[in-house]
Amino acid sequence: MYQPQPGDPLAALDTPAMIVDVQLMEENIARLMARFQGTSVRVRPHLKTAKSPELAHRLLAAGASGCCVAKVSEAEVMAQAGVEDLLITSEIVGHPKVTRLVNLLQQHPHIKAVVDSQTGAQALNTALEEANLHLNVLIELNVGQNRCGVAPGEDTLALAQQMQSMSHLHLIGVQGYEGHLQHIHDPLERAQRCRQAMHLLTTTAAQLRTAGFPIEIVTTGGTGTAEICTQCEGVTEVQPGSFLFMDTDYRNALGPVYANALTILSTVISLPVPNRAIIDAGFKSLSTDSGMPEPQGLPGFHYQPAGDEHGILTWDNQTSTTQLTIGDRIALYPSHIDTTINLHDTYYAYRNGLLEAIWPVAARGKVQ
Repeated sequence: MYQPQPGDPLAALDTPAMIVDVQLMEENIARLMARFQGTSVRVRPHLKTAKSPELAHRLLAAGASGCCVAKVSEAEVMAQAGVEDLLITSEIVGHPKVTRLVNLLQQHPHIKAVVDSQTGAQALNTALEEANLHLNVLIELNVGQNRCGVAPGEDTLALAQQMQSMSHLHLIGVQGYEGHLQHIHDPLERAQRCRQAMHLLTTTAAQLRTAGFPIEIVTTGGTGTAEICTQCEGVTEVQPGSFLFMDTDYRNALGPVYANALTILSTVISLPVPNRAIIDAGFKSLSTDSGMPEPQGLPGFHYQPAGDEHGILTWDNQTSTTQLTIGDRIALYPSHIDTTINLHDTYYAYRNGLLEAIWPVAARGKVQ
């Protein structure tokens, strides 16, 4: 069986294949890091997008202070690959997850976690006490997304006070993710609402400090809001992730701030009627939760899934003069990068049309 190798042309790849323009990706990393130079805000990229230790190490080498992961299983993959400074940004609840975290901490003590309830915090503390381990934790605040998180202000202070008796948990910060604001198209509205969310986060952090709690970390922000968060006094770090590759949803909201560096390469396998082409990329290759993927370099062409393994391209001859033939290769920009990457085992990284590296998506499917 043929296995692609660095140095091969893209034409050697079977499809569907997830391909990365390394030059564009490197430019995205450099552009993001440059935006935070001269500020006191650290960059802690979120690896729920990339799911790759190779890319985590590249981000750290570029100046990231550490990384975020969404789940314990992602932390296991990254820590085993030498990425030690990790913040798990989802609450860890239930005996299986708590046990996995305790086992992980025995080898990787620099991992941090978030809590948003006395029940969750107490379960962590009990397990840590039994294992004679300690864990640095952040309280997660609800700053408007209405997902996880304690209400800012008095409720957060009450939880912090309850945690004082939990001797194996050490409160070092707060987290507040304004995910509901990431894709707002109007930049003024996005900035205004983000500042409101940051006010809730930073004033609560100040309230905790006044009460005697050593709040060192105030972490927040995604690709769509990170720069706005940086302008808010009291924020210490941001967690962008999608900037690395981008997708059409973020591009439509932010404009050409970062390049679309990742595409899904497909092949035209059938032309059953005029103005309709069938490609070999369906639901198993491209996510559609944020809209339809976009054919690259084919204005007037539209994609829609046609089942697990097939996709349909349609076009109007009045708006496009491109004529497809069976065997043509079509690249598509994902609409949601995170959920698309999680469908694939491998990144095929290329530069100037030649494969430069092949990276496994090592944390693919790590949702526990």
